[in-house]
Amino acid sequence: MTIKCRYAFFGGEIVPIQRARISIMTSAFNYGTAIFEGVRGYWSEEEQRINLFRLSDHLRRLQQNGMILLMELPLPIAEIERAIVQLVKREEFREDVYIRPLLYKSACEIGPKIHNTPCSLAIFATPFGRYLDTENGVTACVSSWRRNSDNSIPPRAKITGAYVDSALAKSEAIQNGFDEAILLTNDGLVSEATAANLFLVRDGTLMTPPVTADILEGITRLTLISLSEELGFTVIERPINRTELYIADEVFLCGTATEVTPVIEIDHRPVGDGMPGEITRAISRRFDDVVHERSDAHNDWLTPIS
Repeated sequence: MTIKCRYAFFGGEIVPIQRARISIMTSAFNYGTAIFEGVRGYWSEEEQRINLFRLSDHLRRLQQNGMILLMELPLPIAEIERAIVQLVKREEFREDVYIRPLLYKSACEIGPKIHNTPCSLAIFATPFGRYLDTENGVTACVSSWRRNSDNSIPPRAKITGAYVDSALAKSEAIQNGFDEAILLTNDGLVSEATAANLFLVRDGTLMTPPVTADILEGITRLTLISLSEELGFTVIERPINRTELYIADEVFLCGTATEVTPVIEIDHRPVGDGMPGEITRAISRRFDDVVHERSDAHNDWLTPIS
């Protein structure tokens, strides 16, 4: 997907994107020492504005995850929020967008370390449509690559270097004819997809791997747990075995980019009847109504930009 943007927040101000450049000696570039976030903004044709989804929650997670790499935000969260709003306004988008804040080690020196090194914040925004086929669903395989663990490169933090793991699994899946990959922990339990959390449905009950299963503590994941319970569904967080994927009635992925994406086949086995399931559809509709401001509920999750 081509990145289309004219500006970036860089060096503490909004500048033309051509000025947002780092040295090839930068620690984050050489050693993957950066934390990133992904925030979606949804265009409302009726209101003629973009609504950013759970912006404060994403920035709080950026702040928390930065602690893992001994990084502090250079600005208060409220100021970063204002910078993002101004950046999106400057771009004058009239469609769905994706905002990428990056907190990165900006030292230019040789040697992998995270202590006593400066960090900087950069942000860009770009138009962004569907990442996966949320309407018809996707096929998936269980990857031969294992999820990196909390005691190696912690996946609960969105560390840039950790996404080599996801890249290996994603390319393996696509080159073998699938759309997406599902990774297992080193103990052989279901973790998540390459850039998405995972839910399965059995006998009307939703199940999702716990935060101790080497997953990202997803904001969309927490959102769907809340929305599912509002719809009357029971949600259980527990360890999930690989073969449970094969006998599930429904499986779906979720994330900022992924939104709610049904999985219709895993390892050449149809999920349920091989079509997006009714519970997945119901949750997806509820989520879609909330983010597109078609519901009065949870407007506090939206930051309007007009």
